[in-house]
Amino acid sequence: MEILKLQFVGKDYLWGGTRLREEYGKKIDFNPLAETWECSVHPDGPSVIANGEFKGRTLAEVLKEHPEYLGSKVTNGELPVLIKFIDAKKALSVQVHPNDEYAWQHEHQNGKTEMWYVLDAAEGANLIYGFQHKVTPEILRKAVATGRLDRHLQKIKVHKGDVFYIPSGTVHGIGAGVLIAEIQESSNVTYRVYDYDRLDKNGKKRELHFDKAVQVMNMNDNQTVKQKLRMVKYYPGCSRELLCRCKYFETERIQVTKGFSFSVLNTSFQVIVCLEGYGEVETMDEEIKPMRFQKGETMFLPASIGRCRILGEAEVLKIRC
Repeated sequence: MEILKLQFVGKDYLWGGTRLREEYGKKIDFNPLAETWECSVHPDGPSVIANGEFKGRTLAEVLKEHPEYLGSKVTNGELPVLIKFIDAKKALSVQVHPNDEYAWQHEHQNGKTEMWYVLDAAEGANLIYGFQHKVTPEILRKAVATGRLDRHLQKIKVHKGDVFYIPSGTVHGIGAGVLIAEIQESSNVTYRVYDYDRLDKNGKKRELHFDKAVQVMNMNDNQTVKQKLRMVKYYPGCSRELLCRCKYFETERIQVTKGFSFSVLNTSFQVIVCLEGYGEVETMDEEIKPMRFQKGETMFLPASIGRCRILGEAEVLKIRC
């Protein structure tokens, strides 16, 4: 057993920018670079192991051979999360994700509930979260056809450090100038409702999925968006803050100033994503090599790896199921 450093997979969607390459060290010849999939077993972008015994193999292959690395909470033998960095130089489409039941019936994969941690946001940046008032499929269809969907959407100002929980069925869209870390179910099902009549690199409008979207979306007006009261707990050498806990994942933000100790039990794997700074992860097992990391890098810690410690000066996200 060892700490697994993961190689990212890049996506060049038309709304992306250059910040992931310039600020997070993502060396890939994509322009734009919209997303990097940091921890993924999804066939549309599988992570590859960058070190050790499994170097060059996909995380999906390794977990299939070693399902015990996932932990006892994972009963279907598949990594339940997908972790990304997203650089929205331009606004993403207005979209919605189905729940698990609908997605498995129609797309043969998981639905998508997700959370966003805002790494940075331009002044005046916003995101779309639900509707200002109750709508119907007829109202939405007419609004999309006439380019007036905007008048129905709820827009929220975005600031660095904000956290948003987006359950499946919530109409949403990331606005221009927003950089986020996203933790989601392992899924790649997105139904576009509206895409601002943009053209792709082939000069064609991207496909919309209106009929499926209206079957899965929450059309009510009670989708209030408030930053939940967050509590930072301070310890010698670090602080920690719970950002989100739901049925699919738990995400903590850890600010390491000297050292942070934690345990990876047999119940769940853990993933460490470095947002700022640098450091090293070590275990109490002398046979397991410590793993150095820096801003933009991601590590998978198998379940049962035991007592661990992060040394250095870094801001990290710690994710488990």
